[in-house]
Amino acid sequence: MVLVSAKEMIEKAHEGHYAIPAFNTNNLEWTKCILTAVEQAKSPVIIQASEGAAKYMGGYKMVVDMVKDLHDSMGITVPVALHLDHGTYEGAKKCIDAGFTSVMFDGSHYDFEENMAKSKEIISLAHSVGVSVECEVGGIGGTEDGVTSNGELADPAECKAIAELGVDFLAAGIGNIHGKYPANWAGLNFDRLNEINEAVNGKPLVLHGGSGIPFDQTSKAITMGVSKINVNTELQLVFAEATAKYCAEGKHNEGKGYDPRKLLKPGCDAIVAKAIELCEAFGSANKA
Repeated sequence: MVLVSAKEMIEKAHEGHYAIPAFNTNNLEWTKCILTAVEQAKSPVIIQASEGAAKYMGGYKMVVDMVKDLHDSMGITVPVALHLDHGTYEGAKKCIDAGFTSVMFDGSHYDFEENMAKSKEIISLAHSVGVSVECEVGGIGGTEDGVTSNGELADPAECKAIAELGVDFLAAGIGNIHGKYPANWAGLNFDRLNEINEAVNGKPLVLHGGSGIPFDQTSKAITMGVSKINVNTELQLVFAEATAKYCAEGKHNEGKGYDPRKLLKPGCDAIVAKAIELCEAFGSANKA
C-alpha cells in the first residue's frame, strides 16, 4: 500500500465529524511509534515533518524513503499521508519533488496579496501531481521552526479568499498556540471559528497547536469544521518524561549499559499510548 494524499481522508473526516491526527515526526523511532499507534487504533494519519526536522533527519528524500520503508516493512494497513508542516515557498516545492503526498505552504508572514499569489502557485503545482495542500491565514501563537507569532485571529474574509483558490484544507488562527499553553490561556475563540467556517463554505479547517487543548474544546472545534489537528509538543513531553524517569531509576545503566533500544523504549511506549489516546479523543479511531 502506498502513501496517499491527505485530501480524501480529511474530506471523509469533515463529513463524519471527526478529525485526522497529524503527528510530527523527528526521527525513525518517532515514525515507528506513530505508525504502531495508528495501526492499533485503526486510524488514518498524517505524518508531518517540519523543514527543520527534515534537515535533522537527512533531507526531504530521506524522510520520504524512511516513512515508505517503515510503512511497508511494518505492514501498515491504515491510510497514511506524509505532509510538510509550516513549509516555506521553496520548501513546499522541494517536498513535492521529493515525494511528499501533502504540503503546507505557510504564507501567513507575508502581506496578504503575496500570501495569495504564492498559495495559488503552490496549489496549482501540487494538484498537478496529486499532492494535497494546506495554507495558513493568521499566525498561530508561539514559535514553530524559528518563526514566532502572537497568534492573531484570522480574518474570515481572507480565509474565504484563500479557500476559493482551491486549497484542500485551511489553517486559521483562532487563539491557538504552538508549544505548551500558559495557565492564563483564554481558550479557543469559537465565535471567530464560526465566522471562518461560514466564510469558507464547508472547507475543512486545521487546528494547529493541538497539544494540551482540553478535549471538550477540540471536540467542539471538530463540530465546527476542524478536520485535522496537529500534535507535536504533547508527544515530545511524554517521551521526555518517560525517558527521564527510566534514567532516574538507573535502568539505563543495567546490563550492557547505554543500549539505545532499552533507553528509548519507555519514551516510545509513552508516545504510542498518547497517540492512541488522541486518535480516540479526535474520533478517528476505527475510521480507517
